[in-house]
Parts: sequence; C-alpha cells; structure tokens
Amino acid sequence: MGEDIKRSLLVKETSAGEEETRVIDGEEELSLKRRVWIEIKKMWLVAGPAIFTRVASFGTNVVSQAFIGHIGSLELAAFSLVFTVLVRFGNGILLGMASALETLCGQSYGAKQYNMLGIHLQRSWIVLCVGTLFLIPLFVFTTPIFEALGQADNISEVAGYISLWVIPVLFAFVVSFTCQMYLQAQSKNMIVAYVSAVSIGIHIFLCWLLSVKFKYGVPGVLVSTIISYWLPNVGQLLFILCGGCPETWTGFSMLAFTDLWDVVKLSLSSGVMLCLELWYNTILVLLTGNMENAEVSIDALSICLNIVGWEMMISLGFLATASVRVSNELGGGSSKAAKFAIVVIVSVSLSIGLVLFVLFLFLRKKLAYVFTNDEAVADMVAELSPLLAFSILLNSVQPVLSGVALGAGWQKYVAYVNLGCYYVIGIPVGVVLGWPLKMQVKGVWIGMLFGTFVQTIVLMILTYKTDWDKQVDIARNRVSRWGRTNNEESNPDT
Repeated sequence: MGEDIKRSLLVKETSAGEEETRVIDGEEELSLKRRVWIEIKKMWLVAGPAIFTRVASFGTNVVSQAFIGHIGSLELAAFSLVFTVLVRFGNGILLGMASALETLCGQSYGAKQYNMLGIHLQRSWIVLCVGTLFLIPLFVFTTPIFEALGQADNISEVAGYISLWVIPVLFAFVVSFTCQMYLQAQSKNMIVAYVSAVSIGIHIFLCWLLSVKFKYGVPGVLVSTIISYWLPNVGQLLFILCGGCPETWTGFSMLAFTDLWDVVKLSLSSGVMLCLELWYNTILVLLTGNMENAEVSIDALSICLNIVGWEMMISLGFLATASVRVSNELGGGSSKAAKFAIVVIVSVSLSIGLVLFVLFLFLRKKLAYVFTNDEAVADMVAELSPLLAFSILLNSVQPVLSGVALGAGWQKYVAYVNLGCYYVIGIPVGVVLGWPLKMQVKGVWIGMLFGTFVQTIVLMILTYKTDWDKQVDIARNRVSRWGRTNNEESNPDT
C-alpha cells in the first residue's frame, strides 16, 4: 500500500464491463485515452442510475403538485409551502446525515472490508431514525409555526393538515437515502433506477385514480405520494436482504450499536454541509418576495429555479459518482487513482454544463413560454436567462467538488466553507445589490451566484492543495479502526 508499491495485474475485460490495468515497474502500460475510457465507464455505472433516480424523485413532487393544483389554489399554495419549506428542510438534514454513509461505505468497500458495509448501513438507520423523531414536531405544529411566520390563516390551516400526511415521507427518506448510498458504494444502484421508474409510473396512475376518478381530492394525492416514496424502498430492501449483496450484507447485528457517536458526528457534519447548500436557493425566493412587483419576480424566478432544479438532478448524480469513486480509491490505497477520477468526473460534468450553458443562454424568452403565457413574466425570464445559464455552469463543477469532499470525509471543513461563502459573502452581497443599488431580483441572484463562485474556487484550491497520500492514510485508519472493532467483537477469543 502506498505510491512505491508496484503491482502486476493481467489486462482483462470482465462480464460487468470493468477492466483492470497492467502496471510494470510502476509505469502504467495503458494509454491515457484508454485509462480515461475505463474511468468514464466506471463513472457512468454510478452516475446513470443516480441521475435517473433523482430525476424520478423530483418528478414525484412535480406530479403531486400538478394534481393538487387542479383541486384548488388554496390547496396548491399550502402544498407548495409545506414541500418548499418543511420538506426541503427535512430532506436536506436527512440527506446530509445519510451522506456520511457515502464516506464510510465507499472507503470500506475500497479497502475490501465488505462485511462493514452492512454494519455502517444499520448504524445509519439508527442515527437517521432518531434524527427524524426530532423533526416530527415541525410537521405536527405546522399551522401555528406558519401563522407565527405571518402566513395567512387559511393557508396555514391547510398546510397543517397536509404536513401530517408528510410524516411517513420523512421515514421513507431515511430508508431511501441510506440504501441508495450503500448500493452506490458497490456500483449496484441500477436496481434503484428500475424501482424508481416503476414507482413514478404508478404514482401518476394512482393520482389520477384517487383524485380524479374517485374524487378523494388532496388525501388521494397524498396517499399516492406516500406510496410512491415507499415503493422504491421496498424494492431496495428486498434486493439487499434477499441476496442481492451477499458480500456486504450478512444480516442484522448488534455491532450496529457500536461506534455510534463517531457516526453521529460525521452525520451531523454532513447534514450541516448539505443543508447550508439546499437552503441557499430558498433564501433567494424569500428575499425576492419582499421586492417591487414581487408577483412577477417570484413567478419568473420560480420558472428559472425549476429549470435549475431539473439540471441539479444531473449534478447530484455526478456528486454521488465523485463521492463513490474517491472513497473507493482512497479506501483501496490509491491516491493517484483518486486524483485521476476527480479530473475525469469534473471534465465530463463541465462539458455537459457548457452545452447547457450555451443552450439556455440563447433560448432566453422562448424558454419562458414553455411555462407561462404572461408577457411580463416571459420578459423577466429573458432578463434572468444569463444568470440561469451561469448558475447551470457553476452547478456542473461545484456539486462534483462537494462529492469529492464527501468521499474524502471533509464534511466538517466544507460546512465552514459553505457558511462563509454562502451566508457571509453571497447573501449580504445580494442584499446590497438588490436594494441599495436597486438591481432587484437580478442583484440578489448575482450576489448568490458570487457566493457560489467563491465557494467553488475555495473547493478547487482545497482539492488541488490536498496531500492525497495523507488522505489515503486517514481513510485506511478509519477503515481499520472500525474493521478491527468488528473483528474483535465477532471473534472474542482472539
């Protein structure tokens, strides 16, 4: 283990399409072009299913919102409020906490400590279930919370009713996020894509059946939403528990209750890191609501952020890929392979971002008419299109670097970076440009983009300056410590 170790492996194509490289006297025999192609295949093995799964999950909310919108404007406002504020908040915390599993499972899998993946999964279930219990009061007392925040009484009342239905969705997040990251670490997440595709199809049918055909209204849509979130979980659990991962799942174990504090600390760091990112755009919408001509501004901004949201699903797929590839290679002791994977993934993601950047930069006003017939809103979207294009370009790099941080276990440090760049730099600059300089929504968005740009530069410098050989040692120590604990408790006589 280490950069001076020399390996000699036969070049061969496996049934899964993976290739191994032959290295003689420490020199890589394969050409750069061949190595890039092999890395790209490994990348898409994770990225393809990850992107599709996230698009399907995002689509579930869009379908629910569309059917709710046909029931009534009051119900739509309440549903949007609950899912934009409360569900996004809970989603951010739970997704962030589950991201600790990306570090632990990825590095353990790379180190061939396969039996530890199942233990890490069970530990994460325990930690996230406890975390979800602390979130439930927000959904039980939604009505008084929204009323205290100045929302209309009738909207708050309906939002309080809808939020009670959302509680099962929170627990669905626990299973969904953890199982996805457990399977991603092994490049076995294609099953998640399959069940997600089936789930969204069933969701569309059930929404129509329950809310349109049988006239159950809002409860019908919410029942379908709950089923849609839990169906993929059932498929994932059956795959894991019934032999889909024989090397990494060896059954339930009391070892899941050991080393929980270390998992809690890493999970909380991950939760803070991702929550600071996910709430950034929400604050943009809240700031826009206090501006002149707020209705047109919010409508135009919502269209732009909806497009950014769809594109972000692609970026989050690359985030997952970067996390898996970096953690696998660090766990396997190869700093050079980890650095090479980072370069390839960033290059591919940036290439896609450049294409979308040019596309949205030139579509401008035509883009708006897909979502609205209002001329004023379309004009505002045309004005915001350059900012939309630059947001998409930044999103093609920044999430990948966040994935690198997750793979290496830097959650705590990146949380500080996010706090400084987003909330100390981005938001204050946006407020100054928006109000004193009278740039309105464009000024706020420019400020927010500036914060994201600074954060991206900081992460690029951090990634470039990192001693990756030292990161290999850190990953090895983490894996060996938990692996040793597992072996000692499994073999008490040794």
